[in-house]
Amino acid sequence: MRMTMYTDFSLRVLMYVGAKEKSELSTIQEISTAYGISKNHLMKVTYELGKHGYIETIRGRGGGIRLAFPPASINIGEVVRKTEDDFHLVECFNCAANRCVITPVCKLRRVLHEALVAYLAVLDTYTLQDLLSNKDELGAILFTK
Repeated sequence: MRMTMYTDFSLRVLMYVGAKEKSELSTIQEISTAYGISKNHLMKVTYELGKHGYIETIRGRGGGIRLAFPPASINIGEVVRKTEDDFHLVECFNCAANRCVITPVCKLRRVLHEALVAYLAVLDTYTLQDLLSNKDELGAILFTK
């Protein structure tokens, strides 16, 4: 299973804003600089995170973004499900595009499905709070640039 850059960036944005104090706002430019990620990519990511309700966006001078909920209530598995395009690990997972001739008898499909379910089940056991357990160390790296 390979996570898209979009999901990776989404998780990193949540970690960045979660590592700040609750009342502190972050800007897309700050996050872009800290991670060395394109500001344009992050604008799309933060827009979607806002639509999904994970972050609040405050417009205008002195505006920025912050978590909409406490980190303990943001489930990592849920974020991944909402930010990934699809979970088509192999061709046969996409019924509309599947042309694999062995699909009706293939045992690999079942094994890969089981692996995907296990992958998501592990992610479901973690929250953003778990990823922020080393908040001071994250802040030392991210907020000094």
